[in-house]
Amino acid sequence: MIGIARHTDYAARVVLHLACLEPGVQVTIAEIAEKRLLPAPFVRRVVGKLVAAGLLVTTRGMGGGVRLARAAAEISLLDVVQALEGGVTLNPCVDNPRACPLATACPVHQTWTEASWQLEAMLGAVRFDELAARTQRDPSEHGHLQQERLREAGSRRRAGGA
Repeated sequence: MIGIARHTDYAARVVLHLACLEPGVQVTIAEIAEKRLLPAPFVRRVVGKLVAAGLLVTTRGMGGGVRLARAAAEISLLDVVQALEGGVTLNPCVDNPRACPLATACPVHQTWTEASWQLEAMLGAVRFDELAARTQRDPSEHGHLQQERLREAGSRRRAGGA
């Protein structure tokens, strides 16, 4: 399966939450976790990566919290994917043609390369101000989402997972 890692999805949801707020507003990691139905330890981890990438700013102390480092219109979904995943690559040969001795003659290599470029362009065109305009401001208000999250957590525990 080709897909993004869970922490990348969580990071996008963190940035989306902040994009839904008025510019400059800071909130705590606990609030983001609660409002976006995310595990707080994951939120802490992804916030650290987003800060390192220059997408978020944190302030310590009384009244501190997390906020966007720049306007939501200036942050793309690609920025978040790159901060967490390092980039968009559908096959290792796209980033490193030496990984495959057939890369220069392989028509599949060219297809992977073009698909990666298209996905990157599409993610780069998606801005968080646009996503914020289309989203429910507080998904935690919807009981069915909270119930689904609790069911999933219970299933993982019974299966011996996280």
